[in-house]
Amino acid sequence: MPEPRTFRDHPVSFVRRSGRMSEGQERAWAELSPTYFFDVPRAVASTSVHPDARFVPADEFGRDGRFVVEIGSGQGHAIIHAASTHPDTDFLAVEVFRAGLARTMLDADAAGVRNLRLVEANAPEVLEVLLPEGAADEVWIFFSDPWHKKKHTKRRMIRPGFGATAGRALRDGGLLRLATDWEDYARQMRDVLDAAPEFERAFDGDWAERFDGRIMTAFERKGIEKGRDIRDLVYRRVARG
Repeated sequence: MPEPRTFRDHPVSFVRRSGRMSEGQERAWAELSPTYFFDVPRAVASTSVHPDARFVPADEFGRDGRFVVEIGSGQGHAIIHAASTHPDTDFLAVEVFRAGLARTMLDADAAGVRNLRLVEANAPEVLEVLLPEGAADEVWIFFSDPWHKKKHTKRRMIRPGFGATAGRALRDGGLLRLATDWEDYARQMRDVLDAAPEFERAFDGDWAERFDGRIMTAFERKGIEKGRDIRDLVYRRVARG
C-alpha cells in the first residue's frame, strides 16, 4: 500500500513562522477557544482541512442569518468591528497564525461579540471543502501577502483558478471583496477575476470605491504612509447554471 501523503499538491500563500504567544494570549486560547474557535479536522498538514470536515453556519450560530467570511483576518481588527456593528450577521475569521487568533478572541470577548467564529486553516481549503457550497453572502480578502518577488508570485492566493474556489463558497449574487496596496498584485487580481466565469464586476471604471465596511487598520495606514495606493475590487457571483 502507498504511504499517505504528508504534503500539499499546491503551494500555500503563507509561511508559518514559529513564535511564542504571550501569557495573555495563551490564557485567551485556553479560556475563550470553546466560545470562538472551530477545531478543524486535518488532512495532510497542520493547517489542512479533512475532506469530511464541515462548518455549517446555522449549526454554529444557531440561526440562519447573513454569513461573511474574512480570509487572513490578522489580529481581527476589521472583523471584530464588522461583527460588533452588524449583530444580525454572522462572521468567520480564517487565519493561520495562532497569536493573531488569540488576539482576536481577546478583543472580541472584550467587545461582547458573539456572532464570530475563528478557524486556523489554509484559506482555499476552507472555501473548497470546509464550507457548504453557496454558504457565504460575502468573502473578504484584504491585504493578502503580495509575494512581490518574481520567484514567489506562485504563492499568491489570487491566481488562475481562484475564481472557482471562491465561487463555490459564495451564494448566487454573493460578493467577493478584495483590497491590496500592491499595484502589480491588484492588476493580477483583476485579470484573474475578470477571466473567471463564476464572477462579474460589481464596480465601474478601473477600480472599485473603497469598501466603507472596512475600517482603517495599522496595516493599511502603513501602506499609505509608504506612498502606496490602496486598490479595492468587488465581484458578484453569477447565477449557477
